[in-house]
Amino acid sequence: MSAQDATTPTYGFRPIGVVRSPRTVPRHDHWGGVTSVIELDPTVLEPGAVTGLEQFSHLEVVFHFHLVPESDVVTAAVHPRGRTDLPRLGILAQRLKERPNRLGVSRCELVRVDGLTLHVRALDALEGTPVLDIKPYQRLFQPDPETVREPAWLHEAMSAYYL
Repeated sequence: MSAQDATTPTYGFRPIGVVRSPRTVPRHDHWGGVTSVIELDPTVLEPGAVTGLEQFSHLEVVFHFHLVPESDVVTAAVHPRGRTDLPRLGILAQRLKERPNRLGVSRCELVRVDGLTLHVRALDALEGTPVLDIKPYQRLFQPDPETVREPAWLHEAMSAYYL
């Protein structure tokens, strides 16, 4: 029996907002200086939903890679960023946008809150990206940096991502 059969439930999500970004096409690097706006949907959220959010410096944003067609989804191992000098890795060992559910998670700086409009910096999401959830970044919920293990090639491959 397959992992996805008639008894496996599917889930639908209603976006809570949309990203307004100067970037309209995917690019691998240079997200650090990108300023964007997250317009939260007033038909989904009341103004009180953002109360206290301004006390945090960073957000974790969950969004949908809406421009990735289902036919481009990767379920096996591929070279990160298409670079054959890097080892083939399974899709779950990468942060590629061509993921099975096409969900992205990004951490960005919260510049200011203006009602249901959030001004952010370094959010690696394109114009029109549906936002599914937002959480304040809290170090309390992160692992001890001394215990985090990453492959050696990662820093070289991603060195310009937020420049």
